[in-house]
Amino acid sequence: MNDVAELKEFTRVHARALQLPPELYAEVLDRVTNDEDGAPGSWAVEWSATAAALAETGRLLPSFLCSAMARFPFVDGPARRSAYERARSVFDRWRGQHPDIEPVRVKSPGGELVCWAGGLSAAEPKPLLLVTGGIVSVKEQWAPVVLQAAQLGMAVVVTELPGVGENSLVYDRDSWRMLPAVLDAVADRADVSRTYALANSFGGHLALRWAGRDARLRGIVTSGAPVSVFFTDGAWQRRLPRITRDTLARLTGVAPGDDGALGAVLADWALTPQELSALDIPVCYSASLRDEIVPAGDPAFLRRHVRRLTLNEFDDVHGAPGHVQQTVEWTFGSLLAMRDGAPPS
Repeated sequence: MNDVAELKEFTRVHARALQLPPELYAEVLDRVTNDEDGAPGSWAVEWSATAAALAETGRLLPSFLCSAMARFPFVDGPARRSAYERARSVFDRWRGQHPDIEPVRVKSPGGELVCWAGGLSAAEPKPLLLVTGGIVSVKEQWAPVVLQAAQLGMAVVVTELPGVGENSLVYDRDSWRMLPAVLDAVADRADVSRTYALANSFGGHLALRWAGRDARLRGIVTSGAPVSVFFTDGAWQRRLPRITRDTLARLTGVAPGDDGALGAVLADWALTPQELSALDIPVCYSASLRDEIVPAGDPAFLRRHVRRLTLNEFDDVHGAPGHVQQTVEWTFGSLLAMRDGAPPS
């Protein structure tokens, strides 16, 4: 069971990023009084009720986003499981209106992950944009980006971190290996030798570790990615929101509430100066000056060790909910600049 105040605080950030109407999510949050599985007024029940009402009127995109909110931050019981299944079902209905979106399944010895893709073509392979979010983001939340493939002149693949959604891989220090596996899976229909990553939060951490090991990756745009201090500062970890600690514990297989065990698991995940100084690609990083999840030492660490770093800073909390439009413009402006060989600004 999650703390309702934390749930509401974090959801406001994610709802803004997903561009849900403020009056919609405010009305849902006003109705939420508890997080007891299946109870009246509970988190999953109220978000699911709004999702169902939206689906009945044909508003499929906000409906599956609300169902994704109902399973937030992760599936921990029947109500959130049902919400996630409805999210996928409504997403499939929405996807039926957009036949260019197709699934890509990536199998490995450790499990399978499922991606959504657009713009793939064996006849005309385009540069690849690989998109992933953090520890609470299902890939369906990113699917609207796939619709921009033609406008961007790129193939687009969106995926999710290990343990999230349909990704059955284990989340550990070597999870970055899933990213080159995705490239291998679409190499016959995209120009993966020119790959760019839009990888936020913990997805950005994976992309930065991958970058020095795969010359196909030509640039990274990320926001609020933990880098070094986050993983080594036990005192900082203990001050993290309970939702963040519980989600990391679940994905890494640590018992909920065992902060010592979680810290031990994360301790060697920090990126090293050697890894970062070896990068010869542009890295665009958006930082929030009042981030309650990523410590200020992490963007400072990048500033010291990444040669081609562009740092964008907002006076905001994690995810920069007060600067959504500015973040979107900066993100895609940076992406297109690096793709076209211009220095991002």
